[in-house]
Amino acid sequence: MTLPTDGFIFPGISTRVVFGPGTLARTAEEVERLGGNRALVLSTPNQADDAKSLSTQLGALSAGTFCEAAMHTPVEVTEKALEAFRQSGADCVVSIGGGSTIGLGKAIATRTGVNQIAIPTTYAGSEMTDILGETENGRKTTRRDASIRPETVIYDVDLTLTLPAQMTVTSALNAIAHGVEALYAPDANPVTSLMAVEAMRAFKAGLPVLRETPRDAEARARVLYGAWLCSTALGYVAMSLHHKLAHVIGGSFNTPHAETHAILLPHTTSFNSAATDALKPMEEIFGATPGAGLWDFAKQADAPMRLQDLGLSEADLDTAAEIAVQNSYANPRPFTQDDIRSLLQAAWEGRRPEH
Repeated sequence: MTLPTDGFIFPGISTRVVFGPGTLARTAEEVERLGGNRALVLSTPNQADDAKSLSTQLGALSAGTFCEAAMHTPVEVTEKALEAFRQSGADCVVSIGGGSTIGLGKAIATRTGVNQIAIPTTYAGSEMTDILGETENGRKTTRRDASIRPETVIYDVDLTLTLPAQMTVTSALNAIAHGVEALYAPDANPVTSLMAVEAMRAFKAGLPVLRETPRDAEARARVLYGAWLCSTALGYVAMSLHHKLAHVIGGSFNTPHAETHAILLPHTTSFNSAATDALKPMEEIFGATPGAGLWDFAKQADAPMRLQDLGLSEADLDTAAEIAVQNSYANPRPFTQDDIRSLLQAAWEGRRPEH
């Protein structure tokens, strides 16, 4: 890797990470380490049993559960959770689940100032970041603040062994999107770039194994390691076009988060690869130009490939393109509304990118 001639800034990693099989059992220890006495355990309705089991495991350290986390972190759900938090007498939160639950934990923590522990069960990758995306009145807004970043993240490989095949694939592609944007971020640095490339190698090696043997513990550990690296890289650099489009579409049309990222990724990567050499390492990993290589990788993994399959109409693409250019943000390649509309059309049809 060539070092920048004008130097670089790496802000340092502030989140404690506990990684390995069976590490869920260390949750109580981590709550106490942060000075917590009463933890409210968060989850979605689908993972309520996991939350209740963890609450039981915490014993006297548990303030109960709130199991209504929802996709895209709706503000009305956060307000309901805040009331439950106050009523419970909790002094910290523990989030177990995917991006929806971890987003809710962040929303509570930044509003109350309490510590939070994130226990991801997917590869979505928001747990290591200071980023919070919230939805209100049909629009998703994203902000960054130190109070949003979890103090501790517990990566228990065992929790991913039963992750369904389709969620495994889309969640992994969601994580790879973090790595791609980290490579060409305006504030990228050698450390986050090394993390992003190492993560993509981990996904390339592990994900095909999981298609055949979903409970392969070594492959699960490899992919979870990749998710940690991508999440960490994203947590210390700026987001660009890909995340903007994913948030616009998800927030405006309520499309599933990971699937939206998975479908858009080859197309946003292709669009930006024409403007930067930062994505060159991907050619060796995926065996083609960056966008085309990711498209092939996603296709082989049986990932969703078309926005139209998420229920979007071509008229929706017009709306999304209009919203996407309303605010300026850093991106390696300038773009117009027409550029975004063309990119979304390709993603809607599921065409293989040229670059």
